[in-house]
Amino acid sequence: MDAETSGSKTRIEWSRILPEARDAMVQMERAWHKSGVSRTIMEIVKIRVSELNRCAYCLDMHTKEARSEGETEQRIYALPAWRETPFFTQKERAALAWAEALTHIAHSVPDALFDDLQQHLALSQI
Repeated sequence: MDAETSGSKTRIEWSRILPEARDAMVQMERAWHKSGVSRTIMEIVKIRVSELNRCAYCLDMHTKEARSEGETEQRIYALPAWRETPFFTQKERAALAWAEALTHIAHSVPDALFDDLQQHLALSQI
């Protein structure tokens, strides 16, 4: 069966049913690693996007990955209120703002957010 058991719930193994989607995600992850963006930024962005998308599976996975990379509980718990906390650098704030804007793409993505992201992460190739 194409499902895995998590506690008392059975979940579909989407990566077996949709291998093309899995492959695309793997390629995206590889490109991200080659980009020079820090692992810390990658992990907090993944957590924040998972929060916005309300994906419990992804939140569980990405918070575990972040902890294994040394991320603190304080910063993980503060992500929903990252704008109001002193725990994140300007570079991290630019990445989080950009990720939120892209996650809510149905609204519009302001040029100022991209300019700020580019200033902090030097993404001139984009």
